[in-house]
Amino acid sequence: MNAPGPRAGVLLHVTALPGPGERGTFGEAAHEWVTLLGRHGIRAWQLLPLAPTDATGSPYSSPSGSALNPALLDADRLLREGWISASDLDELSHPCNADALASALQRAWPAQGPTRQRAFRRWCRSERFWLKDHCRFMVLRRLQGGAPWWQWPPELALRQPQAMRRLDQDQAGALQAEALIQWQLQNQWSSLQRRARAVGVQLIGDLPFYVAHDSADVWARPRLFSLGPGGSLLQQSGVPPDYFSATGQLWGTPVYRWGVHLGSGFRWWMLRLLRQLELFDLLRLDHFRALQAYWSVPGSDDTAEHGHWRPSPGWLLLALLWLRCGFSGQLQSCRLRLIAEDLGVITPPVEALRDRFGLSGMKILQFAFDGNPENPYLPANIHGRRWVVYTGTHDNATSLGWWHQLDGDSRARVEAAVGGAVTAPGWQLLELALATPAELVIVPLQDLLELGDEARFNTPGTTGPQNWTWRLDRPIAALDGPLKGYGELAAAAGRGEGVSATVKVPG
Repeated sequence: MNAPGPRAGVLLHVTALPGPGERGTFGEAAHEWVTLLGRHGIRAWQLLPLAPTDATGSPYSSPSGSALNPALLDADRLLREGWISASDLDELSHPCNADALASALQRAWPAQGPTRQRAFRRWCRSERFWLKDHCRFMVLRRLQGGAPWWQWPPELALRQPQAMRRLDQDQAGALQAEALIQWQLQNQWSSLQRRARAVGVQLIGDLPFYVAHDSADVWARPRLFSLGPGGSLLQQSGVPPDYFSATGQLWGTPVYRWGVHLGSGFRWWMLRLLRQLELFDLLRLDHFRALQAYWSVPGSDDTAEHGHWRPSPGWLLLALLWLRCGFSGQLQSCRLRLIAEDLGVITPPVEALRDRFGLSGMKILQFAFDGNPENPYLPANIHGRRWVVYTGTHDNATSLGWWHQLDGDSRARVEAAVGGAVTAPGWQLLELALATPAELVIVPLQDLLELGDEARFNTPGTTGPQNWTWRLDRPIAALDGPLKGYGELAAAAGRGEGVSATVKVPG
């Protein structure tokens, strides 16, 4: 795949889109949003993981890493297309939205025609890698009252064949309902993908490096993970103590048994990556540095202080993925569709791995103004094309909130960089980003709207109700002005096409 030219994009998760329900979906507002981006020459939309969330609402810790989040399904479209009834739609305001929706799809299924039923069966066969395990896991989780899988009865926790056959027989309807909801999610996402391609907008996804301990992935393939007797954590993930945390960060997800992955030809990793690359045009790989070496902490520890660095076979994994591109006969021009999340303290071997495969790294301008002239995030220190430059990310304060928190010396350095008084921090950081040679510039929508920290999407290390819940409080049409201005700035910087009258918008 040849790399596209310099371009500009926006970071906004689907749940933050406006609409009638509690959160945004793959529905009408998403189609309006991507169409508006294309109209103004903004060529990339970056999202967070689309997987089901954990109890805190985080999409980075999912019970099923390859599934899509049922909360993102547009029920109005299901009604229009005859998948559910009007009475079903009325019931979906109940808190158990996903369960009610799955039940409605199951009730209506016998009345669907043979063409639809054949299409569903074909899709189920094509998604064998993850779908059956996901459906079994979600049904069992519900039957076990939400308990983690290692606390289930042993025959279920260990997936004994007889117990799995009994489950498939006794819960056939519930299992089919889970599959139906994933099929509908896939159909609606595919429709949104087609709209994005039609208007020239690249969809950028986000893949967590590790998967949750209590997940279908770990339950179905425990040999791939560092687990002890009964499913307990033998070794867990995290990062070592640093300037920001004296005890490091402990993430509580099992690290990989890389020897087992290597022996299988990385089959699980390859299928996981290929699944995500079917959903997105480009994929940000979170915690990329763990492909070179990872911090492994004893599973019983409650801090990350006593971990050790252990090597990862990331070079072999990426080489195998790269070879997949060569099957088209254009191996030399192939470039992996990955962005390396390489923030923090990154060692030369990690940089060498990133550069060996031509991956773009990340630069965050909010990190740039500490007074160190060698700071790698300073715009003047960003060299070459293979970077994605952000004003901030979903884990940062908004640029306005960041500006209000800066000390006087840092503010003076920002003013020197922008060449004057700072009156609109998000837009002024954006102008600095657009002037870099980076192939891609991404700005959170909150910065374009000049919102403060009331619109912050996540604060790492906290689990408060404010995380993951921010939502746009205006219709998509009200974004026309800010996006038009952004498109014009991007076009002036040689990114995208600006306001384009040639984009054909599907009806």
